[in-house]
Amino acid sequence: MKKFKKSIQLFSLFALTAIVFTSCSNDDDNNANQNDNTTSTRLYTSNNANGNITVYDVTDASNITATTLVTTSIAADGVYYDGSSDTVIQASRSGLALEGFTDVTSLSNGAVVTAAISGSSDLVSPREVAVNGNFYVVADSADVDGDATTPDGRLFIYEKDGTTFNLRNTITTNFKLWGIVFNGQDLYAIVDATGDLAVFSGFLSNTSDATVAASKRITIEGITRTHGIAFDVNSNTAVLTDIGSAADATDGGFHVISDFTSKLNTTPNNGTLSVVNQVRVSGSNTVLGNPVDVAYDAATETVFIAEAANGRILAFNNIGSGGNLTPVVNNSLMSASAVYLSKN
Repeated sequence: MKKFKKSIQLFSLFALTAIVFTSCSNDDDNNANQNDNTTSTRLYTSNNANGNITVYDVTDASNITATTLVTTSIAADGVYYDGSSDTVIQASRSGLALEGFTDVTSLSNGAVVTAAISGSSDLVSPREVAVNGNFYVVADSADVDGDATTPDGRLFIYEKDGTTFNLRNTITTNFKLWGIVFNGQDLYAIVDATGDLAVFSGFLSNTSDATVAASKRITIEGITRTHGIAFDVNSNTAVLTDIGSAADATDGGFHVISDFTSKLNTTPNNGTLSVVNQVRVSGSNTVLGNPVDVAYDAATETVFIAEAANGRILAFNNIGSGGNLTPVVNNSLMSASAVYLSKN
């Protein structure tokens, strides 16, 4: 795997100013990486401590600004930014619904915001959000049948229509869920409590409430328990997090997998993607204990992590062959739950 380049100017400034910044990047809605035409770069985060959204404008490395939006939620998870309407959306764990806030780039720090786009409170334990066009999919980690010995989860499919998120249908899975991300029409889904990844081919073609089996499921060798996933289409790179033991705040890590779709396609159903085809970052220097979400910037080859157990936002670059790396950004964010990188 080619060596990861350093983003020297950007991260030198972050280190000097100690500004925090953070779902997943703009590949969530299948947009191409806009490296050549980027006019603004912003980073978004949700958390389970107060449910607020913080937006960091890092377009000008000499003038980084931070804006915190105060929401009515007291806990939130998956977060997404729609540049076409200047709207940030998060999954409220207290309101149990998607909530969208408009005109966010014009809001001042500390602004109290009310959801301009909302839906019914259908969710039970919402986690990640993945977007494909007007469809917003929420992974819900709650036990569906009430039997802990039979793992399951639900994917709530909402269609955005004006100011409303309408629940179209719900898909039940035969495994616990956490992170999700689209690659074209296929949905990649984390199999919680394992090191596995599931693929649902043509996911949105499932238009009725149903229990749907994954088209494919593989094990990512070297991961104990995975939570977060990011996928960049242009670089064909996937990043998956490993929380290790949920009770241990020191044994987390993440895996970077280049040429991902080829490796996925050549791994048979129920097979294992070998660790020799991955780069792993973990160890005492990383501050990774319970990395629950991840975003990837292919232009700078930088990985952003929402680290829940230690309450941090972390960034890593110059990953090379991995190992016990020290993060280039290490800032506090209590109960960090989701990260999203937007380049417009």
